[in-house]
Amino acid sequence: MSQSKHNQSGETPRMLEGVRVLDFTQYVAGPTVTRMMAELGADIIKVEQTPGGDPSRQIPVFKNRRSVYYIQHNRGKKSLCVDFSKPETTELLHELVKTVDIVVENYGPGVMKKRGLDYEALSQVHPGLIMLSISAFGRTGPLSDKVGFDLIAQAFSGLMHMTGEPDRPPQFVNMAIADVNAGVHGFASLGYALFHRDRTGRGQHIDISMVDALYHMHEANVQFCANAKKEFNPIRCGTHNKGLAPYGVFKSAEGWIVILAGDLQWPGLPRAMGREDLIKDPRFSEIRARAEHSDELVSLVEAWMATFDNDQDILDALGEQRVPCAPVLSVADTIKHPHFIAREMVRTLPDAGIDEDITIPGFPIKFSENAELPELWTSTRGQDNAEVLKASLGYSDAQIKALQEQGVIDAA
Repeated sequence: MSQSKHNQSGETPRMLEGVRVLDFTQYVAGPTVTRMMAELGADIIKVEQTPGGDPSRQIPVFKNRRSVYYIQHNRGKKSLCVDFSKPETTELLHELVKTVDIVVENYGPGVMKKRGLDYEALSQVHPGLIMLSISAFGRTGPLSDKVGFDLIAQAFSGLMHMTGEPDRPPQFVNMAIADVNAGVHGFASLGYALFHRDRTGRGQHIDISMVDALYHMHEANVQFCANAKKEFNPIRCGTHNKGLAPYGVFKSAEGWIVILAGDLQWPGLPRAMGREDLIKDPRFSEIRARAEHSDELVSLVEAWMATFDNDQDILDALGEQRVPCAPVLSVADTIKHPHFIAREMVRTLPDAGIDEDITIPGFPIKFSENAELPELWTSTRGQDNAEVLKASLGYSDAQIKALQEQGVIDAA
């Protein structure tokens, strides 16, 4: 890993410049790790499997036959496409492992071991290697051999049990929250593993479970359930919290607005409503009383909201009194919203294979160093075979041609 204060151009290097990663990932969880590393300057070699490569290349929306989904999750990664069934492929990949700092994979249980690419095998080739594995249930424990996806992790972690109406079936969150959350955990863990290796010289294997990552998000449910003096079983509460009010989703003039006001913020809501009498009303003057009379409070707030012509006026009235609130935005709303645009969370970018720009979510971490994000590309399957083998292993054109003829490497 590079230790220089400046790169060859004399500029301050990006935070992960000089860090090399061999990326055996597909779909979402694993690619989230390496796409975030790519934004910070890491050199990512994405190993795809012939003939189709990463299956997410087939996920819509398509522009000029290119999956925008794939582009979003794989910008800045070189594509090396190989046939894992060839014994020469394992030898080739072992040679590549010697040239990298990190290996990331999110294959199903036992797949990497079967291919001779598990940590035990790779650490023999490269003792200082850091390897990150992401799976649904982790690489240890009684369910380590169980295959799982985002939906399965949502169910098993308790998240789904806490989502929806209490008298209706549990609901899943309609976005890949387990995949991406595990990916961000993986991204963070690699920074500390690199730091540890710098201090000790030792590599290690990092085991990230999607279920674990979601379970860790229970900020109160687990301790409530396990430590309450009386039996307490947390369950989904629907649109309004049962232990705190106001805390929930309110029908507004044009859509929906959420409000969460604790003791310190509570007086602002009656003031915004022009109902200061409610501040000391016995039904609402204290936090437990408000929870007990939540239905009455919701009716009063929604009746007040109904007197407005638009939601912005409601939000302005609440904002003047410092009441924590927000509109419930659709995804379409967010794409046009000034906040997301100003924060560069809506990114419009060019792509070498598409005539028009594409729009994707932005990078969620704002560093004061290297604040400008780099221009990245998205390779076609196997596009970088020759470049990777020449630059990493010094292969000649003749050697690369031979590998192509043997079917060890392939390209679209």
